[in-house]
Amino acid sequence: MSVRLLPDYLVNQIAAGEVVENGASVVKETVENALDAGSDQIIVDVVDGGRTMINIVDNGSGMSREDLAKCIERHATSKLPDDDLMNINFMGFRGEALPSIASVSEMSIDTCNGADSNGWHLDCEKGEIRPSDWQSGTRIRVKNLFAKTPARLKFLKTDRAENMAVLDVIKRLALARTDVGFVLNNKWRFPKNQPLMERIVAVMGEDVRGAMHAVGAESASTGGMKLTGYISDPTLRRASSVDQFLFVNGRPVKDKVLVGALRAAYMDVMHAREFPLCALYLTLPASAVDVNVSPTKTEVHFLEPNHVRAFIIKSLREVLARTMVANAPVAGEEKIYFHGPIISRANVPTNQSPRAVFQPRPVGGLFAGNKNPDFAGTALGAPAHTPAVDTNVDDIFENRPLGWVIGQIANKYILATNGESLVVIDQHAAHERITYEKMRKHEIKSQPLLTPIVVQMRAEDVAAILSIADEMRASGLVLDAFGEDAIAIFEKPADWDLNWASVLHDIADEVRAYGHSAQLGERLHLKLANHACHHSVRAGQKLDMNQMDALLRDIERTEHGGECNHGRPVYKFIPISEMDTWFER
Repeated sequence: MSVRLLPDYLVNQIAAGEVVENGASVVKETVENALDAGSDQIIVDVVDGGRTMINIVDNGSGMSREDLAKCIERHATSKLPDDDLMNINFMGFRGEALPSIASVSEMSIDTCNGADSNGWHLDCEKGEIRPSDWQSGTRIRVKNLFAKTPARLKFLKTDRAENMAVLDVIKRLALARTDVGFVLNNKWRFPKNQPLMERIVAVMGEDVRGAMHAVGAESASTGGMKLTGYISDPTLRRASSVDQFLFVNGRPVKDKVLVGALRAAYMDVMHAREFPLCALYLTLPASAVDVNVSPTKTEVHFLEPNHVRAFIIKSLREVLARTMVANAPVAGEEKIYFHGPIISRANVPTNQSPRAVFQPRPVGGLFAGNKNPDFAGTALGAPAHTPAVDTNVDDIFENRPLGWVIGQIANKYILATNGESLVVIDQHAAHERITYEKMRKHEIKSQPLLTPIVVQMRAEDVAAILSIADEMRASGLVLDAFGEDAIAIFEKPADWDLNWASVLHDIADEVRAYGHSAQLGERLHLKLANHACHHSVRAGQKLDMNQMDALLRDIERTEHGGECNHGRPVYKFIPISEMDTWFER
C-alpha cells in the first residue's frame, strides 16, 4: 500500500482518542485553559455526566477574533513563547484539546478580550465566527459528546460515575489553585482565596480537620527542591488513594515516584492495604522535570527520580516522627497531639493549684495499681515515681503531655489525666511502638556467605537490580552481577531466611515498573513489627503505677508515638467538657 496523509478530521479524532476519554477529560482541558488565561473564577456545569452538555465559563483574558479562529487548529497555542519544551510554566501547551473536543462533539465558543468593541461567537461545526454580546472572559459549550464517534459512547460509565470523575478533576484543580474560585453544578463551591487548610477540608471532608500535619522542607543540594502541604495522621486513612492529591510545579499529577515515596514514608505506621491522605506540592526547576510525557499531562518524568524520592521520604518521615514532648504546648496556645487537644498552660483553671488539677488519685478496686514482679519492663526505662504535689506547672505541660497515671482498666488500658482531659492509653500498642523504634535504630547486620546465592535472571532484570544495589546494601543485602543473566548474593541480612530468587524477581519487577522498590524495606518492617508485637506488654497483663508511668514517659518521647506499628491509635483524649455533656452539666 502507498503512503498517504490522513485527512484532518481523522487526525483530530485520533488525537481525541488520546486527550478526550470522557466528560471529565473535557472539563480538565478547558478549565486548565481558563487558568492559563488568568481566570480567578470558573463556573462548570455538566449534564448527564457530560454526555449531554458541558458548559464552562471563566473570567479570563478572553480572545480576539483572530485568536478565536486559530484556537481550534491543531497545535495552535498561546503558550510556549520561547518554544522551549523543557521550560513549561503553563497548565496546557500542546494545542490539541479544543480541536480534539470539537472533532467528537458539537462545540461552540463565546469570548471577549475587553479590547474589541464586541464579543465573538464561534460555531465549531460550521467554522463560522460572528459578533456577539458576550462581555468578558470565555464560555465553552460542548454538546452531545462523542455524537460523531458513537462507538465510544459505550465506553462511558454511568452518569453518576462520570459526574464523580468530573468532581475529582475540579477537586484537584481547586487544590492546585486556592487563589481561584470554582463552582460545579451550583452545588460544589470552592471560594476564591480560600485558606489551604479550609480547602483541604472542603475537598476531603470534615474528619481531616485537626488531623493533618503541615509539611515544609527544602533541599538546596537538589537544585532548590521544595515540598509543602499537608499529610494525614497515620490513624486517619482511607481504603483507597481517593484523597491523595499530588502536585508538581502547580500541576496535578498521578506520578509513580511520588506515590511510591508516600507509601514508603508511611510504611512504619500504616498497613500496606491502607492509604494516607495528603495534599503535597513539590516545586523544582522546570528543567528538572519533563511534563511533556502524555497527552493528558498527568504524568511527569524527573531528571533525577531517586533524589526526588529520597527527599520526599525523608521530609515526610521527619514530620511523622515528631514526638509529643518535642511538640509540647507553649504559653497561651492550645496544641493538638495527634488525636485530641491537650490543655495549654493558659487554660489551667485559676482557682485550682497544680496539685488539685494533676495529683493522681487511685480509687480502690477499679483504678488501683497492681504490682506485678513478673512484668518484663526492660524497654520502659527506669521505674518512674508518682510526682510530688508541688511539681512545677511548666514541667507538667512540657514533660508530661499524657499527664499523670490514674490506674488500669481490664488490665488492658491505662488511664491518666492531664488536667482538662481523661487520657486512655492502649498499653500493648504503646509498648509495641517503643520496642519497634528501639529495634529499628539498630544497625542491620550482614551475614557473609561461604557460597554465594546465584539467581538466574533476564538481562534487563539484572540491570534493574544493579541500579539499586547501593540501596539494598543499606538493608544488608550485598550482591553483584554474575555474568549477563544472573545475580550473585554475597551477604544477606542476618537471620533472614527467604526465597531470595523470588525476592529478587519481585524487586526487579518493581524497579522496572516504578524505578524503585520497597520490597526489602517492607520485609524488614514486617520482621521488626512481628518481633515487637510478640515481645511487648500484652493486653491482660497487670501493671503497677510505676510501670504504667514509665510506659507513658517513654511513649511521649518515642517517634511515631501516636500509633502502633499497624497504624492503630496508641492513646485517646476525652476532654472533661465532653464528659460534662454526658451528664447534662
